[in-house]
Amino acid sequence: MKSDEVNERVRVAIFGGSGYGGAELLRILLFHPRAEVALATANERAGKRVGEVHRNLHGLTELRFTSALAPEELEKLDNVDCVFLALPHGQSMEIAPRLPANVKVIDLSGDFRLHSSASYEQHYGRAHTTPEWSKEFVYGLTEINREQVRGAQRISNPGCFATATLLGLAPLVAQGVIAGRVVVDAKTGSSGSGAKAAANTHHPQRAQSFYAYKPFAHQHVPEIEQTLARIGDWSSELIFMTHSLPVVRGIFASIYVEMKNAISLEDVRKMFAEFYDESFFVRLVEGSPDINWVKTTNFCDIGFAVRGHQLVVFSALDNLVKGAAGQATQNMNLMYGFEETTGLMFAGTNP
Repeated sequence: MKSDEVNERVRVAIFGGSGYGGAELLRILLFHPRAEVALATANERAGKRVGEVHRNLHGLTELRFTSALAPEELEKLDNVDCVFLALPHGQSMEIAPRLPANVKVIDLSGDFRLHSSASYEQHYGRAHTTPEWSKEFVYGLTEINREQVRGAQRISNPGCFATATLLGLAPLVAQGVIAGRVVVDAKTGSSGSGAKAAANTHHPQRAQSFYAYKPFAHQHVPEIEQTLARIGDWSSELIFMTHSLPVVRGIFASIYVEMKNAISLEDVRKMFAEFYDESFFVRLVEGSPDINWVKTTNFCDIGFAVRGHQLVVFSALDNLVKGAAGQATQNMNLMYGFEETTGLMFAGTNP
């Protein structure tokens, strides 16, 4: 489809429409001027209207959820242009290889992010059944892989923590200015744990609590290091720690970096401004960003603190939008030759 064919729309299917990622895809794509949601699956909610399941969309669409498609139905799914896989880890690897070759695929899970099947098994706790397909997927961190995304048939959307971390480190790695160990102290809201309640995400447990989880074992670490090695000479040790915030949306990462040379705040801002010169959704702010400024938006806000050789990069984003569905839409826009911001021009709320 050419970008000047203004009367045509990309027909999209969303697999896994009842989860938080699928809900955000529906919220964005139902009102995207160049997309038409033709199909949305949700096994437990099959037959129900989208607005019955996601009450924020009540009265805004007559679309109904369908059951997951059987393998033979996947192979014949030629009435859509693009499939978004918003499924739990481990399911996309069974579905993507069965889709018609002409259908573009954007996977929001971790199934095709890693090149190493051994690393996938270690961090996701299951064997990869189609490891040869990982090379078919472009890593969809839009601001870093923009040109590869434009020509891609299949995209592996980055993890939310990985997005916040990589956007905060990419300019530094590209310039080769990091001297040693990098420490990432990252925190996330409860929606990052998915729509199904669990012991550690139940509101009474989390509402007034704060704790670390998956120390030295978070599944986003290998994709972060894999990507940094492609950006520049990445040889630093990465200490990556994740924490549970008593909020619903948002990721906030404090990234501590030892620089090779003393650097000024002005020089840091210039370096980041040049690197993200064409990246509308990366905003540089004074001091610390705030997750309240980016909630429900596709922006990643980045700020800095400097003292001699020590630099702290702060990054904040909405884990469900820039960290998932918004970035997936941003990638779809590039894949079809649309303006990168199409369907994503919404501001946050204040307060």
